Amino acid sequence: MSSLGTPAPSSPASDASAASEAPDASAASAPPGWEGPPVRDELRGKSPYGAPQLDVAVRLNTNENPYPLPEPLVERIAERVREAARNLNRYPDRDAVELRTGLAAYLTRTGGYPVALENVWAANGSNEVIQQLLQTFGGPGRTAIGFEPSYSMHALISRGTGTGWISGPRSEDFTIDLAAAERAIAEHRPNVVFITTPNNPTGNAVPSATVLALYEAAQAAGPSIVVVDEAYIEFSHGDSLLPLLEGRPNLVVSRTMSKAFGAAGLRLGYLAAHPAVVDAVQLVRLPYHLSAVTQATALAALEHTDTLLMYVEQLKAERDRLVTELRAIGYDVTESDANFVQFGRFEDSGTAWRRILDRGVLVRDNGVPGWLRVSAGTPAENDAFLDAVRELKKEQNA
Repeated sequence: MSSLGTPAPSSPASDASAASEAPDASAASAPPGWEGPPVRDELRGKSPYGAPQLDVAVRLNTNENPYPLPEPLVERIAERVREAARNLNRYPDRDAVELRTGLAAYLTRTGGYPVALENVWAANGSNEVIQQLLQTFGGPGRTAIGFEPSYSMHALISRGTGTGWISGPRSEDFTIDLAAAERAIAEHRPNVVFITTPNNPTGNAVPSATVLALYEAAQAAGPSIVVVDEAYIEFSHGDSLLPLLEGRPNLVVSRTMSKAFGAAGLRLGYLAAHPAVVDAVQLVRLPYHLSAVTQATALAALEHTDTLLMYVEQLKAERDRLVTELRAIGYDVTESDANFVQFGRFEDSGTAWRRILDRGVLVRDNGVPGWLRVSAGTPAENDAFLDAVRELKKEQNA
């Protein structure tokens, strides 16, 4: 999940080093005068989303859950996958009924609002959920708006689906400037509105009153589909906005199993919405898009929800410790309801990123001028990070 809506690199240095290691295979085989493939105009000059990894002791740059899955869950995954493997000669359940039923039960239990099978759709990561929403409600001649800096994939997938992208305003403290946002919606009349809460990369949550106001503005100007991206909601100090679905058929709440469930490698995202929205999204889904193995693994994870959410509580405590310690050291810190913390301010965030990396800790330079982002890791990883930024502060004050 940059202020211009283009995917930001981990840092200028890391992207440069990654690029230098890759040979330019196309250059050797290209005919004279060839200027490259005929990429669509709105994609020319753009960079793919990515966070190049480096071989360092502490990697806190991609908002992963640092705890491996517990062994009983690993065993249960193996059992379910073994069962699924016996029928891999057949296509998987196209509608993922068992999985969507399990996800609906999880949302009902933890989200404070009753959700049924017909309210839920699942796909390969929340990014495919976003893509399907934009394929359905965006597209050529239509537009989407997000309030940046925010999750850069909203803009990237919009462009990839031929949807025009509008960069909406945020205040200097990274909250959504409600009056300015309402004016932008009224002016541009977007077909899709993205509200990320907790916001990535800044970490702050969006109050429910703001979401309600933006929903009403979008319906008055549109009507528009309003997507509340709750990828990090399990780490929030507050509650999910799932209850706002009541009486709002154009509202969608998007989730993922990558963060709280510690299943980034699974690639399972899902949404909750009015059944008519779920039905509409299925018009663009690829046939049998969720493999039998993915469905089996996700179902096993849902069986161990309580254990996995205990790890979430540990990460919330570590996140809060990072906020306290960073402020005590002398850094500015954005309030965080996610599993990461945005801290600064730096005259040159790229240089600060490099100085921290030199001490064996990899954080993220998301392209927000003057700020860096660190994922909450294990206590030992967080200690190493705090030692590195203490040394950096001393260096800066020398």
